[in-house]
Amino acid sequence: MAYQNNQETQPINRTAVQRNDDGAFAIQALTQQLEEYKLIFDSIHNGVMVTDADGYVTHFNKPYGQFLGLEPADQIGKHCTEVVENTRMHLVAKTGRAEINQSHLINGQNMVVQRIPIWKDGKVIAVFGQVMFKDIKDVTKLANRLSLLESKVKLYEEELISLRSTRYTFDSIVGDSTAISLLKNEALSAAANQFPVLITGESGTGKGLFAQAIHHASRRKLHPFVRINCSAIPKDLLESELFGYERGAFTGARAEGKPGKFEIADQGTIFLDEIGDLPLEMQPKLLRVVEEKEFERVGGTRVIRSDFRVIAATNQNLEEMMSDGRFRKDLFYRLNVIPLHIPPLRERRDDIMPLIRFLIQQMAQEAALEEIKLGPEAQKALRRYNWPGNVRELINVLERTMASIDGSRIQLCDLPFYLQRLPAGSSQQNQTSIRDVHARAEKEAIVFALKETGNNKARAAKMLGIHRTHLYKKMKKYGISLDADA
Repeated sequence: MAYQNNQETQPINRTAVQRNDDGAFAIQALTQQLEEYKLIFDSIHNGVMVTDADGYVTHFNKPYGQFLGLEPADQIGKHCTEVVENTRMHLVAKTGRAEINQSHLINGQNMVVQRIPIWKDGKVIAVFGQVMFKDIKDVTKLANRLSLLESKVKLYEEELISLRSTRYTFDSIVGDSTAISLLKNEALSAAANQFPVLITGESGTGKGLFAQAIHHASRRKLHPFVRINCSAIPKDLLESELFGYERGAFTGARAEGKPGKFEIADQGTIFLDEIGDLPLEMQPKLLRVVEEKEFERVGGTRVIRSDFRVIAATNQNLEEMMSDGRFRKDLFYRLNVIPLHIPPLRERRDDIMPLIRFLIQQMAQEAALEEIKLGPEAQKALRRYNWPGNVRELINVLERTMASIDGSRIQLCDLPFYLQRLPAGSSQQNQTSIRDVHARAEKEAIVFALKETGNNKARAAKMLGIHRTHLYKKMKKYGISLDADA
């Protein structure tokens, strides 16, 4: 007869089993978590010790034990003063004030440590201590490395600025006149913000120099300075130059496409030189880009955003062009947020001699020459000339003179003939126009050169610093007889 259990079969309590399983799982998870925390604690590179609110050690990691020659497990439960000499962990527990980057002498060696109180419910429950540097000399080494890195960063920034095509700063703008001082202050103020700038002035006054100086003094100086000469780019290429193009956009386009100037100028400055020569049909497109800071490449559909600052320049009268319908009013008002007008050199004669001295010094250094001085008569001639070509003409005159002088002093006879032949005491103020003055001086210079060389065209052209063909054209222009030996 088969064995039968006379006891009544008890039902299985599945809930209790589930609870037991959950408890075992929780314990296992907690154990694993504690093991991970211990591994993390022992992996902290420098020594770490934790005490309770009374200064008794609760945690002591392996690197600290190795450094002090102690067994970490044996330190648990001891008072911190028994474990580490000169310790202040128990004092920090009482004061509740952290001690960061403090010097600590252990075994005759100065270290840098930090002691941080751990708070709970308004009370200090523990103190965390860590060795930051095992030798205080390491701090000096780190400081030296940081100093070296700072020097390298500064050097790289300077090289980067140089590569960004900005040669000029506000120190490059030379002049003692009230007009130029006020203008530099206005330009410095413009550099501090991001609004569009419109620089006006005659050709050769230094509009590009001011544009670069503004960029260099702004927060964008480490980013590109992109210059576009609106008069030098053919109409049919202007749009692709400004906005770029995608592959296959037109015949002759690069296979990979090309970014435009506005795209390249992201985070930097875009300088629209000769803005008055921008074709009328391009002006609304430029307005949209300046206002919205977004555009599409030619032949593309993707909208490209670019964060750029606009500086525009012109030697034309944009107000007159607007009245004639050659320049859009909306574009003018968008660009002319900060207007800067550079006066011509004849209106700031106090700047002529400082400019000349600065330029001569620069040219002498570049040519590895000794100091070049100006004779008194040469100074008078340079001061009284009206400089219709402004600073650009001044540079041309000085370069021509420096190339031909014999010695270290520039005399009146070393200057171009049209400067030598100016009437004494005249500053050209009462002449009819700059063009007339220039023509009269040029004609006198040619006549003088022909007379000095016995009407020898080749020698006269050489004295004047021009080609003989050019001399013939000038003689014809001014009605000077060509009947002479060549």
